[in-house]
Amino acid sequence: MLDRSPTAYDRILPAGVAIADSRIDLDVPLFPEEEERALPMVASRRADFVTVRACARLALSQLGICRVPLVPGEAGEPSWPSGVVGSMTHCRGLRAAAVARVDDFDTIGIDAEPNDPLPVGVIDTVASSAEQRHLQDLHEGIISWDRLLFSAKESVYKAWYPRERSWIGFQDVDITLGDGVLTAEVHAETNARIMLTGRWDMSQGILITAVVVPAGEWPLATGAAPI
Repeated sequence: MLDRSPTAYDRILPAGVAIADSRIDLDVPLFPEEEERALPMVASRRADFVTVRACARLALSQLGICRVPLVPGEAGEPSWPSGVVGSMTHCRGLRAAAVARVDDFDTIGIDAEPNDPLPVGVIDTVASSAEQRHLQDLHEGIISWDRLLFSAKESVYKAWYPRERSWIGFQDVDITLGDGVLTAEVHAETNARIMLTGRWDMSQGILITAVVVPAGEWPLATGAAPI
């Protein structure tokens, strides 16, 4: 059992995933290769970069892994130590990182967004017409459903790319939102469909989402075009 402090994500992440988060800036030293990437950043972006890596190293320490450089990859994805999968996120008011052993999980994607409506016009880029109708059917309340849909797609992408090494856009993923759960249908390049599931919650005014696939349970594609 992992020994971790309570976090915003505890209710939506399974046991075996190490998680650390922070609602304040953490001023910790970077590795030289990280510092090189951070030098041109404006102050707010640097604070996100530094703090989320502090969270990541705290999460890794729960797995018994010492401090290591975490330099972004070619698509901006975190570069985790061998044998580890994970995900990072940052938004106004929350930075977080989740990691696990590859023996336990195939992939992890987490995201955090402020519980505010998306800017005017953005939903047309993010959601299909069917998804927009789905959002209209959800009961009104304190949840900004359009922003939650956006966050869910971000979590799907963060879970997808490190494993598949292929790019998917907003329109390549259809999301259905339920009571604390989400279902994602990913349309692959071959017209195959892959179904992923996840969870969502709201913590102190911030929407959080997570897509986690246990080891050996990456879903088989369905509906692939015949060869």
